[in-house]
Amino acid sequence: MSTTLKPRDAKEVQQAVAWALAEGATLDVRGTGSKLSLGRPMRCDHVLDLSGVSGIVDYAPEELVVTLRAGTPIAEVEALLAQRNQMLAFEPPDLGPLLGRAAGEGTLVGTLQGNFAGPRRLSAGAARDHLLGFNGVNGRGEAFKSGGKVMKNVTGYDLSKLVAGSWGTLAVLDEVSVKTLPAPDQTRTLLLHGLDDAAAVTAMCAAMGSPHEVSGAAHVGTRTALRVEGVTPSVEARLKGLRALLGSTSATLEELGTLESRAFWREVRDAAPLNVAGDEIVWRLSCPPSAGAAVAARLEATLPGARWFFDWSGGLIWLAVPASPDAAHATVRAALGPTGGHATLIRAPEAVRAAGPVFHPQSPALAALAVRVKESFDPKGLFNPGRMA
Repeated sequence: MSTTLKPRDAKEVQQAVAWALAEGATLDVRGTGSKLSLGRPMRCDHVLDLSGVSGIVDYAPEELVVTLRAGTPIAEVEALLAQRNQMLAFEPPDLGPLLGRAAGEGTLVGTLQGNFAGPRRLSAGAARDHLLGFNGVNGRGEAFKSGGKVMKNVTGYDLSKLVAGSWGTLAVLDEVSVKTLPAPDQTRTLLLHGLDDAAAVTAMCAAMGSPHEVSGAAHVGTRTALRVEGVTPSVEARLKGLRALLGSTSATLEELGTLESRAFWREVRDAAPLNVAGDEIVWRLSCPPSAGAAVAARLEATLPGARWFFDWSGGLIWLAVPASPDAAHATVRAALGPTGGHATLIRAPEAVRAAGPVFHPQSPALAALAVRVKESFDPKGLFNPGRMA
């Protein structure tokens, strides 16, 4: 009979893992459960619920670092940082509504385990680039830690890069330290209306390659959006430079102020422009930015009814396709073939996720390396078995 283990602190987390190891039982490791429908379905003996291991441990705004426990909601962290005019620069997305859940349920540790980042990924880096250190328990029941609370901590291996994106399959994290940054005074967006996909990708790549420090580049429908952030004089100068750079396009130019810009980029961050309805399936494709339009053209030619929008200057494609038993995974991944990249199934019924590869298939050499890493951290396969492969 399945049991839910709900530890209250790091010591009880270690005790729960040690008990599961002794029993030969597998664990469904989760925080608030907001991302349970991401990845392959799991069949675990027990649930390790980390929602009780919650709260801010330490916040040092002058050092640009916050330390928190595993079950702490992102919303709580962001509210704390806002009091000191700081932010999580990688813009962790809230995919709850896309996955049929309420907004604001997700934890920061869950987002780090998926290595999710929003539109500022191009300028600020991925989620793993902001994880300074963590405490956790491996599959041998051993408590360990990696990194620290400063950027130049070089003790041991950089395991933070490894656990980010591991989907809870390597270790149970009970505490993390994350880098923060000052929030911008002004956020403005230059909108270009009327460009097709190819022209939009060309414009976005030109803007990102310019000296105007664009922090977001997305193409939604017929709107191409370029975000500029910072202090007012700098923002004004860079917007002027972007207008001069892109003024020769056929697009009509418009500018959004700070409040409108923040609302727009929140929607892009959370994949809201897809406006997914019914049983549509959602994919997240990553490719070289300059190849985004070509990938979309191949999808349009082979997947009737497909809808998409671009983020990351064309390097991220959010794709919605009609329901099908196999999520059209072969067709979707074939569209990436000539240019490279990877496709992850984000939203699909459990039966569909069980039938095919949710994550992009790895090369034999990389798959063998992943197996060795898994065995070194979790030799008995306690944590989230089957979620990734």
